[in-house]
Amino acid sequence: MKKLLLPFFLLLFGFAQGQAYPNLELESEVKFNIGLFLATKTVEASYEYYLSDDVSLGGTIYLDDDPTDYNGNFGIGPNLRAYFGYQPRSGFFAEAFGLYFTGEDEIETTELGNRNNDYSTLAMGLGMGNKWTTRSQRFSLEVFGGFGRNLNPEEFQSDFMYRAGLAIGIRF
Repeated sequence: MKKLLLPFFLLLFGFAQGQAYPNLELESEVKFNIGLFLATKTVEASYEYYLSDDVSLGGTIYLDDDPTDYNGNFGIGPNLRAYFGYQPRSGFFAEAFGLYFTGEDEIETTELGNRNNDYSTLAMGLGMGNKWTTRSQRFSLEVFGGFGRNLNPEEFQSDFMYRAGLAIGIRF
């Protein structure tokens, strides 16, 4: 009888663990920042690769047709996230990010004559947010925000920058 109980409990434990943790074979995620698009018409897409259940490495790229917007008209950068939720790859997260972005200053001066107001800068920052996923772990919704410091700002540029958004994503 003991020989039958051991395989039964192993099988039961295997099913219970399979139900507690959803499909973790989906290691990549592509996201679109719908909140930023609706607020400013900026197109921002992100990619996230899960290194483990609670750590991911990703990248972001955004394009804007107005170079005088706060964070410029083009940006690209990496991020590293740590998740603190009860479910793997979701819940509250903290991130460190880098961002290279370009833009143009909108201040026109007549005293200095023609002047090139284009800039490109590098920023580093910290952010946080929350991610919710469907039961199948196929789709996600996240809200995030972050604050960074420009490492080489021009004299007409702010020393600080921010990131924020509401993103929808699909995992594959």
